[in-house]
Amino acid sequence: MSLSRRHDMHVRRFSRNLGVGLCLAALIAIVFGLTFVKVTRGDFEMPRGPAATQSAGGE
Repeated sequence: MSLSRRHDMHVRRFSRNLGVGLCLAALIAIVFGLTFVKVTRGDFEMPRGPAATQSAGGE
């Protein structure tokens, strides 16, 4: 028996890991794309905390 022969378990594990990796890459690409579009359109605003709204009230 040769040491370089691949076992069926390793082939299945590689295909499963490849599928999970592709799904993860697709999720990252979607989040990056949405963030890029949101920032370039100017829809992104920094959240304002209670201190920023109180000082803007004119007190």
